[in-house]
Amino acid sequence: MSVITPAMQLCMDISQVQTNLVNSINGSLSCHGISFTELLVIYQLSLAPDATLRRIELASKVGLSASGVTRLLAPLEKIGLVQKEANARDARVSLVKLTAIGQTLLNDALVTFDNRATIATANLSEKQLQQSLQLLNFLMPRAN
Repeated sequence: MSVITPAMQLCMDISQVQTNLVNSINGSLSCHGISFTELLVIYQLSLAPDATLRRIELASKVGLSASGVTRLLAPLEKIGLVQKEANARDARVSLVKLTAIGQTLLNDALVTFDNRATIATANLSEKQLQQSLQLLNFLMPRAN
C-alpha cells in the first residue's frame, strides 16, 4: 500500500475543495452567462489602470497560458464585455480592455459571487476565515 504523507493529503484535499468550490461558483454565475474563470479575468481587468492589460499579464494574473487567455477572451469580446486595443508603443503587444458593459456585468456577478462565497464559508467564524487566509498565504505567497 502506498503511503500518503500529511503534506500529500493536504494537497489532495485542497484540490478537491477547489474543484467543488469552482463547480458551485460556476453554477451560481451561470445566470450572468460567465464562468468563475471569466469572472477572474474581468475582475483583474477592472483592477488595472484604465481597465487595460497586456494579454500576457492577464494570463499570468489568472493562472492561464497566453493561448488559454486568448481562447477565453474570444467569447467575451463577441458579447462586448472586453475589447482589443492597439498598443501605441508596440504593435506586437496585444492589449485587452474591460468595457462599460463588462464592468456592469462584473458588478452584478460580484454580488452573486459574494453570496456563494458566504455560503461556502458559513461554517467558519471570522477568526477562522482570517486564519485560513493567512495559512493559504503561507502555502502560496502572492506576488503583488
